[in-house]
Amino acid sequence: MRGLLLSCLVALATCQSVHYELGLNPKKTYEYRYEGVVNFGLGMPNVAESGVRLACKVKIVGVSAQTFVLQVSDLNFGEFNGFRGKNGFDASPKLTQRIAGQLVKPFTFDYASGHVGDIRASAEIPDTIVNIVRGILSFFQVTVKTTQTVYELEEMGIHGKCQSNYATEEDKETKDMTITQVVDLSNCREKAAIYRGMATAVLDQVAKQRGDSIVSTVRYVYTVKPTAEGGLITRAHGLERQYFSPFNVKGGNFKMQATKEMVLLGVSDTEATVASIGVVESKGDLVYKFVNARVNIPMLMQNLEDPVPKAVELIKRLAEANRYQIDSATTEDSIKVYQLLRVIPYEGLENMWTQLAGNKYQRRWFLDMIVEVGDARILKFLEMRFHAGDVSADEALETFVVAINHLQAIPELVEMAKMFLNIPFCKSNIYLWQTMVLSYGSLVYKHCAYNTPCPVTAVQPLLDMAMEALKNANETYMVVALKALGNAGHPGSIKTIMRFLPGVAAAPVDLPPRVLSAAVQSMRLIAARDPQSVQDITMALFLQKALPTEIRMLAFMILFDTKPPMALVSTVTTHLQQEKDLHVISFAYSYLSNFARSRTPDNQYLSTACNVAVKILAPKFGRVSYLYSKAMRMDWFNDDFLIGTAAEVFMLRSVTSVFPTELMMKSKFYFIGRILQLLEFGIRAEGIKELFGTSIPGFRGDLGFGDFQAIYNVLKNWEVLPSDKPVLTAYTGASGQEWFYADLNKDMFQYIIRAVSPAAGKESPLWAVIENLQRGGSWHWTKPFLIFEVRFFQATTLGLPLEISKYYETLNGISVNAKAAVNPPMSERLGQLLTSEVSLDSDGFVGYTKDFWLFYGINTELFQCGSELKAKFPIAIPWKFSAKINVREKKFELDFPPCKKEIEIISVRSNVYAVSRNIEEPAKEKMTPMVPTAIDSNDEVTLKGATIVRPESDQMMKERNIWHPQTKMCTESHIYGAGVCVESEIRREYYNEEYPLYYFLGYTHLAFKIVPAQTIKAVDKIHFEVNAGSGPHQMNTRQLMETLRRLSKEAAQHLCMSSDSASSVRDSHHNHHDSLVEVSDSTPEALFNMKAFALSDNEKPQGYDAAMYYTPEANIKNTQLIVSQVGEDTNWKMCMDTTVNAHTEAQAHIRWGAECQSYEMSMRAATAHLPGAMPTIKAKVHWTRIPEMMAELGRKIESYIPGIALLLGFNQQHETNAKQEVSASVVAASADSVNVKIRFPEYTVYRQAIPVPLQPASFQEFQHDNTNTTIDGFGYA
Repeated sequence: MRGLLLSCLVALATCQSVHYELGLNPKKTYEYRYEGVVNFGLGMPNVAESGVRLACKVKIVGVSAQTFVLQVSDLNFGEFNGFRGKNGFDASPKLTQRIAGQLVKPFTFDYASGHVGDIRASAEIPDTIVNIVRGILSFFQVTVKTTQTVYELEEMGIHGKCQSNYATEEDKETKDMTITQVVDLSNCREKAAIYRGMATAVLDQVAKQRGDSIVSTVRYVYTVKPTAEGGLITRAHGLERQYFSPFNVKGGNFKMQATKEMVLLGVSDTEATVASIGVVESKGDLVYKFVNARVNIPMLMQNLEDPVPKAVELIKRLAEANRYQIDSATTEDSIKVYQLLRVIPYEGLENMWTQLAGNKYQRRWFLDMIVEVGDARILKFLEMRFHAGDVSADEALETFVVAINHLQAIPELVEMAKMFLNIPFCKSNIYLWQTMVLSYGSLVYKHCAYNTPCPVTAVQPLLDMAMEALKNANETYMVVALKALGNAGHPGSIKTIMRFLPGVAAAPVDLPPRVLSAAVQSMRLIAARDPQSVQDITMALFLQKALPTEIRMLAFMILFDTKPPMALVSTVTTHLQQEKDLHVISFAYSYLSNFARSRTPDNQYLSTACNVAVKILAPKFGRVSYLYSKAMRMDWFNDDFLIGTAAEVFMLRSVTSVFPTELMMKSKFYFIGRILQLLEFGIRAEGIKELFGTSIPGFRGDLGFGDFQAIYNVLKNWEVLPSDKPVLTAYTGASGQEWFYADLNKDMFQYIIRAVSPAAGKESPLWAVIENLQRGGSWHWTKPFLIFEVRFFQATTLGLPLEISKYYETLNGISVNAKAAVNPPMSERLGQLLTSEVSLDSDGFVGYTKDFWLFYGINTELFQCGSELKAKFPIAIPWKFSAKINVREKKFELDFPPCKKEIEIISVRSNVYAVSRNIEEPAKEKMTPMVPTAIDSNDEVTLKGATIVRPESDQMMKERNIWHPQTKMCTESHIYGAGVCVESEIRREYYNEEYPLYYFLGYTHLAFKIVPAQTIKAVDKIHFEVNAGSGPHQMNTRQLMETLRRLSKEAAQHLCMSSDSASSVRDSHHNHHDSLVEVSDSTPEALFNMKAFALSDNEKPQGYDAAMYYTPEANIKNTQLIVSQVGEDTNWKMCMDTTVNAHTEAQAHIRWGAECQSYEMSMRAATAHLPGAMPTIKAKVHWTRIPEMMAELGRKIESYIPGIALLLGFNQQHETNAKQEVSASVVAASADSVNVKIRFPEYTVYRQAIPVPLQPASFQEFQHDNTNTTIDGFGYA
């Protein structure tokens, strides 16, 4: 009994001495086998993938109770690039040796109770290697609870401080515990992920609710053996999956799968003291640490040693290759230069400047590319240039604005950039100064996007500038300071902005409207950061009826930029019901109407509020004239693509001027939960508004010659404008940031007018331009520009950085060679050009190449693997011509050489690749097309509809879809020896569940080309000639009249088959025939003669000759156009006769073919207002014979009409109407609506009371002017 009791006590003691909480014995050595694999692809068969594998042995040795040493040995690194089941991992001996040389050095770490603490290594170990060690050590970061089988907690890990969910299960026999840990990467307080290049793209949380572009899952499974020292991990497995799409990840997506496994090989007692570790430094905790990734550009890998000569050589080569035209094959080398520049120290940049500044082409390339350095070096470089004054103001402006907008917005660089506000050189040019101030404001905005709360010290220089300008009443400085504050969007600037606004400022404010406008618009970006304050201010401004109308409308705009709630929209609606200013009413109502129809996610709730407001306001304000202030918006959004666009136009007017005060145009792009403002243009015409006043004498509103003459008469008085105020202000912006604006004052207009005046002499700059042209000159300009570099980084469980990047780069170029001759030459004034013959010989090139990359994969300085979309969009337009211009004789000639070789004008080429690169063999990058050609993968690819076995999907069978259309369509002219071709080739292999991603996966090539064609006869040149003078023409008057009389008789006969009554047709024909008889004795006046000939020395010309004639009469205006083909054995002609009768009726007869006899069409349009009927406009198109191609096109268009009519609110009625005819009628049903009816041969579509907001006066004048007008053959409504 005593022995049994002793046994029980021993067993109990043993049970109590073992536990599961993880721990390591400092007196033991643990040896594990570790393997980590990551691969990228679509997870589909016969689709290329890429990946890497890292395998090694890991030994952990104790140093003290909580300090351990990790040693790595037997490292093996392999790369995968190819097709699953066909290719395997290829060993990379050189890279393996390089990584092993770093990992073999000891790493120490703190460890207690299942948590990894500080990690230490020697100073020379790069962060990339330390992160790989973090991936190994993350297996030891486990929280074990024996009192609960399911629990959750927030803990540190390699992905950051994230929520983890645990489930435990104990094996009753072995006592081993299986622990499953799931890390929720969507619920991280401190996530190891960063964005770059997205500061100006506003986050849209509502769009995020509709879908996202990235979804990640992480799961770990541990087998833990209880021991006396604590739980011992005998096996661990980690799996991380990520799904990414440029669109909604709910559709097709790229896939990343990272797996890692660690297996215990053995535990032994530490036999000897651990060898000396050496000096180590802290590398941080277990959370992934991001390296400076600006250097690691994902689409390339090159040797970065000795970068200065490499960068200089590349710039010289690019400048020469693209000097006269854009060489698309070299444009990708620009990215190589950017990468080299980012590793060159400041002294190296100065060295490059010394080498390249002397050559104007290389100098320009260097200045355009150094802006991508993006750190303190570029600021120091620009500071030196500005102090030395060895760059022009134009060079400084172009370089500075891009450099600041591509600068890293960190506190140190923001502080450093302040110096440019005080450098004298920056103030030497007004446009340079303004641009620098605006650019600094943009830098502050980006800084605040990454730092919340944003310190007010960043925006303090702009606040001081604004207050100083207000104190000194300096209007120019007030505007530029307020615009810069608008770019900064700092909430701390609200109090300063309020000092410029009447009614909200503490002191009375009396400032010009342009300053008030700048002050209101300076709150546009603060609206998203401090909406409550902006709402209070803009609402107070909007309710001040004594303010200028345009200021109240601007306040209304900014108010709605804050996305006001329903209650505030209701308050605005209530005040609008009592509003008396029609401009404010019109603008507000149109604004609300447009946003009520908005489909973009950011307006989801606002559109509902606006819809209610419109229903309340519509009965009273729904028919306000288009002549008042307006807001217009068009947008769309697609949930499958998570992409949308919006375009807005705002026209602000006031009762004090007929001319708009301000015009603004904006565009936005919506993509994957963000909103990017693309381009913005604006014009403020305050001076012109004062010039035109409240009305234009003699302006009727019909846009006829009299209206243009009335406008010209007003413009002639521009000299009365004040010299101290701008006549016109124009600005432009991008990404929500205003980056340039210019005030055009009276003096500048005067300078332009004097420069181009016919009375100007040799003092005119235009005179010097003409003299240079006579001597012959050339001009070459190219500009590389990295439009955007957008990057997202996230840690993976392996300790490797996942990157999603988009790069968009363009190279623009123009090259011109020209030489002119003036006969007789100018001697005294520019006006002599109008009496001379000017000839010009020119050749050149204009075009651009745009390169776009999308990368999804692992990107380190050692290796890259992933999926890469690569696209190229070149446009190339070369030219060579000789021209002659004689203004006195109204003659213009243009000669082109014949087409001798194929010219690709526009093309698009793209493909998606599985890529692998490593730094030890940068020239041996692997790029396998993700969707291969048939011979690239396996024999099954050539079989359409074949079933594929997917071993990873339990032998699930899938139907393959292969699409490989190739088309080439050409049309050629054998007369001119040239043709145009459109080529396309698309290769896709897709599955239905991959929609819509598969649209873009695969090879795409589209091209538009000009090609040489076989000619009937040899062609030396192609000659175009336009002669608007009174020279002789081929057809005399009697021939013309006889031809038109015969055509008119035949046309009338065909019209008898139309829907008009026989008597109406007969009367119409009789009237038209009489008009021809009346003018038969008149002499037609030639309006112009145009020729397009293919010429050769010994042959007659071939081509086309067109002549237009005009026969004047008191109430009838007749024009005749005859187009004839010139050449042997041809009789093709086109004859067109048009008649306009007293501004109430117009008709045209067109005949073409052999002697104008093969095909025929006629068109008529007329207005009418018979007694007892409403004013009417009717139109009709009738055809007798048309080519089959036109008939087929007409049938296709007609098939879409019912659907389009339904969408536009039209009704449809099936009835038999006149064959070969389409007619339409518009009847003015009231002063603000019309009835529309359109008759097709087999049906009629109609709609009643379509609202047309017109001024009542216009309707009454229309009735008065047309009370006695009738229309033969049309009837009335």
